Amino acid sequence: MSDTCDVLVIGAGAAGLMCAATAGQRGRRVRVVERANKVGKKILMSGGGRCNFTNTGTSPANFLSANPHFCKSALARYTPADFIALVDGHGIAWHEKELGQLFCDESAKLIVKMLLDECAQAGVALDVGCDVHVVQRAGDGFVVETGRGRVTTQSLVVASGALSIPSLGGSGFGYALARQFGHAVLPTRAGLVPLTLSGVHAERLEGLSGLSLQVEAASRGQAFRNAMLVTHRGLSGPAMLQVSSYWEPGEPLVIDLMPGVDASALLRGARAERPATELRTLLAEHLPRRFAQRLCEHWMESRPLRQYGDRELDTIAATLAHWPIVASGTEGYRTAEVTLGGVDTDGLSSSTMMSRSMPGLFFVGEVVDVTGWLGGYNFQWAWASGHAAGEVA
Repeated sequence: MSDTCDVLVIGAGAAGLMCAATAGQRGRRVRVVERANKVGKKILMSGGGRCNFTNTGTSPANFLSANPHFCKSALARYTPADFIALVDGHGIAWHEKELGQLFCDESAKLIVKMLLDECAQAGVALDVGCDVHVVQRAGDGFVVETGRGRVTTQSLVVASGALSIPSLGGSGFGYALARQFGHAVLPTRAGLVPLTLSGVHAERLEGLSGLSLQVEAASRGQAFRNAMLVTHRGLSGPAMLQVSSYWEPGEPLVIDLMPGVDASALLRGARAERPATELRTLLAEHLPRRFAQRLCEHWMESRPLRQYGDRELDTIAATLAHWPIVASGTEGYRTAEVTLGGVDTDGLSSSTMMSRSMPGLFFVGEVVDVTGWLGGYNFQWAWASGHAAGEVA
């Protein structure tokens, strides 16, 4: 293959396909190259196979970036309502699960098919299982050597994803390309990832894998109230995945085991009304029984409530509100849903995603230093950033 096109998109994930379809609909000759053996792998695994494709509550506050203002322009110009209209136009049934999270009723495959249909209608050429070997500037465009030959293009869009879940194609390719063309890449780490426990902290929860409870997890001023899941490696579930994007090893991690409950008042009231009740029995009415028992084995002694003084009950209440568990790290990129950090937004236009120093070069999606919360926000960033680039490439 030796080809000339107007727009070459590297990566056939959410952002890449959205960009390709948008540019193609403007009459641009678009080619997409994807190194994996099929497109949209992260879309297909999202939401348990039903794809949490957006969040109706999307706002810039739901994203992490060294420049928190950068995402505002793209998000404002392509909203959740815009993507919902696209989904509805393809007859895909969906539902809201919780907290504004929208899922397909049937399968994530329908979202991938929708994007591919949009690309096909716009005349986009797609090469799957096609590696990119060399990218060079040529005049005011680019020459790209791929596994299937040379492509000369006016605009180059890097939508190659990031380091998370390498089994689905995650890699640092986009970062290397950014550096090649003089862009800074901010330090990266795993985000939306389970936390690991070691030593005595792991031992104390041994045998509780699979147990889930509602908590509020907080770090660096951000708090998330949702489910926490005990795993054989540590702690997971939505609350822990969310807080993992803010927490770093060595930093405080605060977990409230009974969010919304005044534990001190609860304990004192129960002592007055049911003085013979054991502490573990009372806690089991508000927490999973096995978890309550484990708390009393390792963090607080269980006795009849009448045997506790006010100071002791306050200490127990403080332990419940600030459970003294210490995470040792995360499971890393292997299971991380996203990669924090990436291509420095200072080098990009917030309205077009184009390089400020290299006209015709664009970066979209996860490769950019914009990372959303759990719950459909990262897909909305993919749609919005891909659309922004596709409108001008």
